[in-house]
Amino acid sequence: QVQLVESGGGLVQAGGSLRLSCAVSGLTFSNYGMAWFRQAPGKEREFVARINWSGATYADSVKGRFTISRDNAKNTGYLQMNSLKPEDTAIYYCATGGTYNYWGQGTQVTVSS
Repeated sequence: QVQLVESGGGLVQAGGSLRLSCAVSGLTFSNYGMAWFRQAPGKEREFVARINWSGATYADSVKGRFTISRDNAKNTGYLQMNSLKPEDTAIYYCATGGTYNYWGQGTQVTVSS
């Protein structure tokens, strides 16, 4: 059974930082890419960042502020978020698998102005 568990969300002031983690079990994590998505209240889920063997890709809205990384030995992915803005407030989800078909339950990030 594949499980993804996000952690590290919370309340932070604008300009602050958070580091999200995504612990993966039930599959060989190193075989797959990993991505982060987010969903703000009243909005559709949107892509944030992705990392695979070819490198990292970011949404324009987070480029230069967020960094995606992974530790295959720990079966864990990360999203370092710096210079946070109120518009970054959302539930953040990690995903993995051949077609990013496995998802975690999400972790809430709230950025106050």
